Amino acid sequence: MENIPEIDELIKLISKLPGLGPKSARRIILKLINNKDELHKPMVNSMANVFKNIIRCSKCGSLKSINSDCVNCEKKINKINKICIVETIADQWSIENSNVFSGYFHILGGNLSSSKLNKKEFLVESLIDRIKFLNIDEVIIATSVTIEGQTTAYYLQDSLKSLDIKISKLAQGIPIGGELENLDDGTLVSAFKNRKNLNI
Repeated sequence: MENIPEIDELIKLISKLPGLGPKSARRIILKLINNKDELHKPMVNSMANVFKNIIRCSKCGSLKSINSDCVNCEKKINKINKICIVETIADQWSIENSNVFSGYFHILGGNLSSSKLNKKEFLVESLIDRIKFLNIDEVIIATSVTIEGQTTAYYLQDSLKSLDIKISKLAQGIPIGGELENLDDGTLVSAFKNRKNLNI
């Protein structure tokens, strides 16, 4: 089949999504082309709606609607007084789906080695304010077990050391180089139960 520039460009873009290569991208594009009314138009409208109305919370880094308060920031009686620091939204969703943690989350948006990410974007000042406001008694650092993740963990530990609060880190049952979003529920449960105390 003769290459069609518009389709080739779309294949390149879709191939950049996690877990997708050129073959998967081609299948997705053909499905969308053959089902314009059923899939394409609703998907385009839905994506436009998400990009228009969903933003990153300036306090905790999670996702929120521009028209409502952040659910992750709200003080709730059914949440334990612990806050879990993760690198990405995907990490937050993985932990939430495992039902191993029922506290608050703080999402960094990456790690210290992520491109275009600096320490200010970690919202550390906001994190300290949230710890005080929510009466947090433990901060759990759940960064990935990569060099970048560990460097970020040390930076966070140093940033929070002035607070009179327990600081712990997920146990090393997580494989070296492992990303939280790829872990099974059993590994996450074990990592949370065996987390280490970082207070000296």
